[in-house]
Amino acid sequence: MAFDSLTEKLQNVFKNLRSKGRLTEEDVKAALKEVKMALLEADVNFKVVKGFIKDVQERAIGQDVMNGLNPGQMVIKIVNEELVSLMGAETTEIQLQPGSAATVIMMAGLQGAGKTTTTAKLAGKFKLKGKKPLLVACDVYRPAAIKQLQINGEKQGVEVFSMGDKVKPADIARAAMEHGAKNGNNIIILDTAGRLHIDEDMMTELQEIKEAVTVHQTILVVDAMTGQDAVNVAGSFHEKIGIDGVIVTKLDGDTRGGAALSIKAVTGRPILYVGMGEKLSDLEQFYPDRMASRILGMGDVLTLIEKAGAELDEEKARKMTEKMKKAQFDYEDYLESMSQMKKMGGLSGVMNMMPGLGGGMGGRKKMPDLDSEENEKRMARMEAMIYSMTPEERRNPDLLNLPRKHRIAKGAGVDISEVNRMVKQFNETRKLMKKLPGLMGGGKKGRFRLPF
Repeated sequence: MAFDSLTEKLQNVFKNLRSKGRLTEEDVKAALKEVKMALLEADVNFKVVKGFIKDVQERAIGQDVMNGLNPGQMVIKIVNEELVSLMGAETTEIQLQPGSAATVIMMAGLQGAGKTTTTAKLAGKFKLKGKKPLLVACDVYRPAAIKQLQINGEKQGVEVFSMGDKVKPADIARAAMEHGAKNGNNIIILDTAGRLHIDEDMMTELQEIKEAVTVHQTILVVDAMTGQDAVNVAGSFHEKIGIDGVIVTKLDGDTRGGAALSIKAVTGRPILYVGMGEKLSDLEQFYPDRMASRILGMGDVLTLIEKAGAELDEEKARKMTEKMKKAQFDYEDYLESMSQMKKMGGLSGVMNMMPGLGGGMGGRKKMPDLDSEENEKRMARMEAMIYSMTPEERRNPDLLNLPRKHRIAKGAGVDISEVNRMVKQFNETRKLMKKLPGLMGGGKKGRFRLPF
């Protein structure tokens, strides 16, 4: 995740705080100096860091904290609360027009930020909520921009309105409004053109669109990988055309993530969503409190549960739970668990949301990339081995004697040692499954067990 490095550094600071029975004012100031450096290295805006440290220090050296039973934990709690406040305190939804009136959303941003893909992801979110979105291709400059929107719109099952690349964007927006009114579209999303950098032509075009149609929400898409530039871009866009919210993309990669911590403080506008992957479903609602928990290594179990709820089949999850209780986990379940894990963003993605894992509060080192190309190939070989079994063997793992293993190895094109390794791993997983039902909550509606 983007904040892995920051999380690790903050963990070390807090570990030292917790090891002290009592804290002095010097202890707190020394710890906050380390926090300040960690935030600056994570590319958080300097003015934002300065204000943040000042607010934390004022609270942390108060009498209630210094004289408390566990001042180290109190300081961590204050840092957490101030992080939440910094990012917006409350989750902000895109404001829709009341009743059946159509809401017009204009997407803006620089080229390369992932605006067109994000536009389609957002349309998919609205469709899942029962809305009837219309995607409008207003980028008439970038080669293949219209085609990209059409392909992504088709994947999401959302209509795309286009008039080619010879019509002015303002005129396309106006025609799209008429089309939407005739076809009952209650969300109209305009995918506008980006530039490599902010220039007058781009801003003029966005203003022309706003003059041609009533835009209810202007949403800026920024790339987390550009660090401080993302914050500067957000400030410039807000100053010139006015924005209502921001979507930060590429927060799943090896970025420092400081933009997500700076944007609200610099622009006064909230982060609405964050892009956490390439798939069209990888757009997460932005929760400041959950992001603060992730940054501090406390995990994000609520997002994990919601992800499970959206991606996993509840009936399959219930049946697997019953099998786990009866210790009847077999190779077909093993296949299903791998499939569900992929849907939830891979094992690394799941682990990063679990408290104490992925470099969490347990003080563990940063986990290896469990979704690396090498591990993906290994998982593919495991699937091939399971598919080389007969249905009877898949349902009764104890049938796998040496001749059967040789046949499976030949069918999957692997060495017998790989089959033995996979069988051993499966047996260890099965033992763990016997223990899991008592450890994981579940069974009730809205709660899911993790597929591993």
